Amino acid sequence: MLTPELSAYLETLARDIAADKGFTLLSFEVGDRDHVSCFVSAPPKLSVTDIVKYLKGITGYWLLDKHPELREQLRKGQLWNHSYYCETIGAVSEETVRNYIEKQATSY
Repeated sequence: MLTPELSAYLETLARDIAADKGFTLLSFEVGDRDHVSCFVSAPPKLSVTDIVKYLKGITGYWLLDKHPELREQLRKGQLWNHSYYCETIGAVSEETVRNYIEKQATSY
């Protein structure tokens, strides 16, 4: 489990990546059980796969570079596993998605 300081650093990294790669991180929550939820707005030219690759790859690199001691606590020494879940919104409001993500942070 990440400390509040590491969680804040992870969020800062994710927001910097989003700004650099051309998408917006609307919400970022680190759950109680090593679970991260992101609410992202992106132009159609960016695929979900690319966004996930940017977020997982770059945050993993920088977080483990700055805190190499974390590798000992991680399964196989990796910050992220290869899976992710994505859902697009259409008829659902942004507020509904934000509420869902906030609940996931404590109930996952």
